[in-house]
Amino acid sequence: MQQELERLKNTVIDIPLVIDGKAVQTENIHDVVCPHDHQRVLARAHFAGEAELKQAVDAALNAQPRWAALDGYQRAAVFNRAADLVAGPRRIEHVAAIMANLSKTPFEAEIDLIELIDFWRFNAYYMQFLYEQQPDQFPGEINRFDWRPLEGFVLAICPFNFYAIGGNLPTAPALAGNVTLWKPASSAVFANHKIMQVLLEAGLPDGVINFVPFASKDSDVVVQHRELAGLHFTGSYPTFAQLWQKIGQHLPHYRNFPRLVGETGGKDFIVVHPSADPQAVVANAVRGAFEYQGQKCSAASRMYVPESLWGEIKTGMINALARFKHGPTEDLNVAMGALITQSAYQNAVNYLEYARQHPDAYDILCGGGYDDAVGWFIEPTLIQTNDPHGKVICEEIFGPVFTVYVYANDAFEQTLKLCDEATPFALTGAIFARDRYAIERAQNALRFAAGNFYINDKPTGAIVGRQPFGGARQSGTNDKAGFWLNLARWMSPRTIKETLVPAHHWERPYMG
Repeated sequence: MQQELERLKNTVIDIPLVIDGKAVQTENIHDVVCPHDHQRVLARAHFAGEAELKQAVDAALNAQPRWAALDGYQRAAVFNRAADLVAGPRRIEHVAAIMANLSKTPFEAEIDLIELIDFWRFNAYYMQFLYEQQPDQFPGEINRFDWRPLEGFVLAICPFNFYAIGGNLPTAPALAGNVTLWKPASSAVFANHKIMQVLLEAGLPDGVINFVPFASKDSDVVVQHRELAGLHFTGSYPTFAQLWQKIGQHLPHYRNFPRLVGETGGKDFIVVHPSADPQAVVANAVRGAFEYQGQKCSAASRMYVPESLWGEIKTGMINALARFKHGPTEDLNVAMGALITQSAYQNAVNYLEYARQHPDAYDILCGGGYDDAVGWFIEPTLIQTNDPHGKVICEEIFGPVFTVYVYANDAFEQTLKLCDEATPFALTGAIFARDRYAIERAQNALRFAAGNFYINDKPTGAIVGRQPFGGARQSGTNDKAGFWLNLARWMSPRTIKETLVPAHHWERPYMG
C-alpha cells in the first residue's frame, strides 16, 4: 500500500468521460487534488457539457432494451466479478486511491472498499430474493410478477465522502436492468474513475453505465429529459430539494413518474443516560465524531450528557483528542486527514469562529485550530454549549466539530424531547445506558429521530445487510441502501395472469 501511495505521488492521470463504453475527452478539464496536500494534482478530469450529456442519454437509451432483456443472473455476474476484482487484484490500488483522493486513513479506506464489495454482492442476492417473490395462486389460473426495470434512464448523483456510495448509486439500478448516467462528485472523480474501470474490466456492456461528471448548470439537459426514469441521490438537503422541485414542475413532460431516492444529511446525536459506561461513551464519541474528519452523513455531531457523568467524560475526551493526530493519511500514526475541499474547510471554520464570537453560549474545550497552507486541516474540536437550540448544536457542519449539552440528571425525559426536536434531520443516533428501562424509553421517544438507531454504539459504521442505511425527515427518503427495499425502487413489476380454462359464455349464472 505504501508503495502504491508513493507511486501516486509521481503520477497525474487523465480521466475521460465514459460514454457508450468509450473514452470521451472534452475541453472542460478540472484538476482533482489531494485534500491533505492540495498543491498535488492526482488527475485532470474531463467534464461533460450539453452535447456530451445528450450523447450519454442516447447511448443509455440505445443500450436499455438489450440490457433489460438480459437474464438477471447474467447481469449479476458482471457485478459479482467486479466485486471479486476489487477484493482481489485491484484492492491495494483502490485503497490507495481512496486515501489520496478522499484523505482517508487506511482503516477508513479499507472499510469503504469493503462496503462497495458488499453492495454488489448483497444487491445481487436481494435481486434474486425479489424475483422469488410472487403473487398468490388460485385453482384455474397462474399468477406471476415480471420484475421489469423502469422505462428510460436513471441519473445517479454521488457524494464525495464514500467511494462505496459512488459505486452503488449507478450500479444498484443497473443490476435491476436499468441504464444510468453517473455524475460523481467533482472532488472525488479520481477514486470513482477507478470503479468505472473495474466495471468495464468486469464486462459491463457499452452504454449501460455512462460516466459523466458535469457542472450543476448543465443538469437541466438530464433532469428535464422526457425519458428520466429515476434519480438516485446522495448529497445535501438543499440540492435534493431543488432537484425534487424541478422534477415536480416538469412532471407533465415525463413518460413516467420518475422514482426519487435520496439520502441527504444529518445532525446525528448521542444521548447519554446517567447509567451509561463513561469509558464506552468516550471511545465511541471520539470515533463517531472525528473519524474521517466528521465528513460522514452519520457522524456524531451533538451529544447530551448528564451532569453526573460529564466530568469524567469531558476529561476522557480531552485526553483522547490530545493523542488524536491529524495530518497526511500516508502517515500511519494519523487518525484524521483533511477536509475534502476549500469550501468544506471554510464552512467548518465559519462555525468555529461563530462559537468564538459567542463565548456566552459556547466554550471550546479543545481543538478549534485550523490551517489550509498545505492541506485543508481542522483540529478535532470539542465544544460545550449551554444553548440546546443554538446554531452550532443544531445545524449540520460536516466537519470535526462535536458539541455537547449537559443536562440535569433528572431531566432525561425532557432531554429526549429536546433531542428529537432540535434539528430537521433524522438520519442516525445513539443511546448509551445500562438501565434497560432507559434504553426502551429512549428507543420509543426517539423513534422518528433516526432511521438508524444504535444502543451502546457510535452512530456510524452501518454494514450492508446488517444495518440497512437511511433516514427520514430532511435526511432523505429512507429507502435503505444495501437492502431489498432500495433495489425494489428500481423495478416496476408487471402482474401476469394466465387462465387455464377460459370462459366460453358471457352470461352470469343468475341471468335467466
